[in-house]
Amino acid sequence: MNNLPAVWPITDLIIFDCDSTLAAIEGIDELARLTGKQDDIAVLTKRAMEGDIPLESVYGKRLDISKPTLAQVEQVAQLYADTVIAHAREVISALQAAGSQVFIVSGGLYEPVRRFGEWLGVPRENIHAVKMQFDQLAGEWWRYWEQPGGKNPNANYMAIGTSPLAGTNGKNLVIDQIRATHRGRAMLIGDGMSDYEAHPHVDLFVGFGGVVTRERVQRESPVYITTPSLASILPLAIGLRGNTPSSKMTYDAGIQDIASGAVTFKDPALQAVFNKAIGGQ
Repeated sequence: MNNLPAVWPITDLIIFDCDSTLAAIEGIDELARLTGKQDDIAVLTKRAMEGDIPLESVYGKRLDISKPTLAQVEQVAQLYADTVIAHAREVISALQAAGSQVFIVSGGLYEPVRRFGEWLGVPRENIHAVKMQFDQLAGEWWRYWEQPGGKNPNANYMAIGTSPLAGTNGKNLVIDQIRATHRGRAMLIGDGMSDYEAHPHVDLFVGFGGVVTRERVQRESPVYITTPSLASILPLAIGLRGNTPSSKMTYDAGIQDIASGAVTFKDPALQAVFNKAIGGQ
């Protein structure tokens, strides 16, 4: 790897994917399960995530097949929380306490990703995903007294909103927008090809294989996590600054994952810089 840092740098902007990175599910696949269409959609999701077919060619098609209601879409937020990846909340809290900003940039659906992201402690304005349009006149829409928050839970999916995240290279564009308004070094953590393909737009890409191993992402990622834990992101993002009394257990778990080989560096020289920076741990 060229341009190796002289010391392990502090990362100011930490950008997470959501599905199969912060949570152990793919939200759109869960919608397919809730609507009984999982077999029709799982293959499309897998091919898109592995880069075999363009994301934009399947995004709307998957939702057209499943036709979820608003209530079903909102169930996904709870499923995200139920399958949250180990140490995700602790890492996000510790990063923010150290002065770093945390973002979620996801090709998932905005409503459940937003609710999950806020549960993790990420500010709403830092959460980016694909918005949906619903037909609010579905079912007994007039029974407003039975509609929490004034939303019709039986509203049917109509279409996805305009979003670069529903297509190829969408994450590149959103990350560029983030970096245009927020200064500092950026790290991206994700499991899919859409994440890896955004790696030129950040200073360090960390592939996450704790849920699903995608062969090319594992092969090409400068740093790759094979264990279902995000603890190692803490030392990888902010080095010794992450080793505070309040975050020590998470920091130590991350160091152990790195020392055990559950986190791999493509370039041994980069790993040597990291090891030296944290005192040879």
